[in-house]
Amino acid sequence: MKKYLYLTALLAFSLVSCNAGKQQAATPVEKSDSVHEQVSLKYAQGIKLNYQGNTCLVTMQDPEDNKVLDYRFALVKRGEDAQIPEGYTRIDLPVRSTICMTSLQLSNFIKLNELEHIVGITSTKHLFNEEVHQRINDGKIQKIGIEGNFDNEVILGINPDIIMISPFKRGGFDALKDAGIPLIPHLGYKELTPLGQAEWIKFVGLLLGEEKKATEIFDEIEKKYNDLKSLAQNVDSRPTVFSGELHGGNWYVVGGRSFLAQLFKDAGADYIFKDDNSTGGVNLEYELVYAKAAHAQYWRILNSHKGTFTYDALRESDARYGDFDACKNQGVIYCNMTKTPFYESMPVEPHLILADFLKIFHPELVPEHTPKYYSLLK
Repeated sequence: MKKYLYLTALLAFSLVSCNAGKQQAATPVEKSDSVHEQVSLKYAQGIKLNYQGNTCLVTMQDPEDNKVLDYRFALVKRGEDAQIPEGYTRIDLPVRSTICMTSLQLSNFIKLNELEHIVGITSTKHLFNEEVHQRINDGKIQKIGIEGNFDNEVILGINPDIIMISPFKRGGFDALKDAGIPLIPHLGYKELTPLGQAEWIKFVGLLLGEEKKATEIFDEIEKKYNDLKSLAQNVDSRPTVFSGELHGGNWYVVGGRSFLAQLFKDAGADYIFKDDNSTGGVNLEYELVYAKAAHAQYWRILNSHKGTFTYDALRESDARYGDFDACKNQGVIYCNMTKTPFYESMPVEPHLILADFLKIFHPELVPEHTPKYYSLLK
């Protein structure tokens, strides 16, 4: 009991006083023979793997800004001795249990069919996977609360091997540091390309001792994506497209170097903000967006509308939406997250997102494709 109260006190104290020191730069490591099934990365920019003997050294940085604080781990097979470089946190493999903070993280475990390793998740909002729901009902997966308000008592009771976090989002993760459970970032959501995001499945496979399975799955994703991409490389015309909606008076627009901009390009479309060098999103006033997008042919919308989303519903949310050609001419590309398992499967199915867009922009290229995520709003 005293130990529990002490841990709880530390967790509470860290909420107001935790101040993480700046980590040192990662030490370069020469590659050599390893007991691991070695994993190579082609697209993911947020993670580097270096093998040394029986250790895999992992360095993670924000793909959008590699100058920010990095995270370093030494992956070692359970029970083996290893020389751990200074600044690295040892992680014993294979990981037996983990808490996932987001559906994007969960998507890797679902695709790998390794849900038995998940012992805790946050919100079940927009969660469709029946096996996950069943495991929650059976008590095999615990709900740990929501971002910024985690249930520390539940987390301590679960005592997982690791907790996967999204460190550049809000979430109050500092409160978990004193629990002694390694916090491992999953930065797939920060990757700037669809295949970069999907390739994070290899890292999860490495943690679980399923490197070969993860690599085979990704290789299939990569081939399907690139095959579809090649179909649109020499299209005669590239329709114009924009994205987003007004929120709080501003329009959130993704930059020209973003994940979504890459998808539009690969699908043979011309994104109206392609010349913007932002990798993330920017908030613009309505007038600025209208000046650029008024005559665009297509408008991509992703939201969680309750009930059936229609053009009337779109105009009712803001009458000015009716002034866009894409609304007038029924060119809205739509995905409703209340009806589609978007975040729990999309990260490992970029080829299907690409096929959905191709079906809209160039339907003759994929005549047999049935949309899964996006389709033209009826």
